[in-house]
Amino acid sequence: MDIRLFVTGGTFDKEYNELNGQLFFKDTHIQEILKLGRSRLDLNIRTLMLIDSLEMTDTDRALIADNCKQCEENRIVITHGTDTMTETAAYLAKEEIQKTIILTGAMIPYKFGSSDGLFNLGGALAFAQTLTPGVYVAMNGRYFHWDNCRKDKQNGIFEECKS
Repeated sequence: MDIRLFVTGGTFDKEYNELNGQLFFKDTHIQEILKLGRSRLDLNIRTLMLIDSLEMTDTDRALIADNCKQCEENRIVITHGTDTMTETAAYLAKEEIQKTIILTGAMIPYKFGSSDGLFNLGGALAFAQTLTPGVYVAMNGRYFHWDNCRKDKQNGIFEECKS
């Protein structure tokens, strides 16, 4: 079972400039993360962009959707910034792509050494293998349907929306 992994940036792939204290993008860390996690999955990885999700536009989301539609794989994981992950999930859901699509991210950059990204990516890859077609968000060891989660910015977690 092949899984397509699309990289879009977000905290997952941010670097820290020790001189000026700013976060920036240089390259994806996905290969390093997968090696560290000893992943044995057949993954086809493609970097679509390296941007902060707060800068993501509907043009960027259309690019993600087009790539999801065009790839051969029926199981897709997308690394994404957490601030607008649910917006991209909603965009993808409206496209009605008949594939299992999991968006995941990190609250702490991988390069910081204490990132939740490793755990979130592992969870997303596992969920991609087991969930039925649809759009999901995978964070903190849980998965959520695209229209039933939100980022709790005070506690740094994703949770179900309260009715």
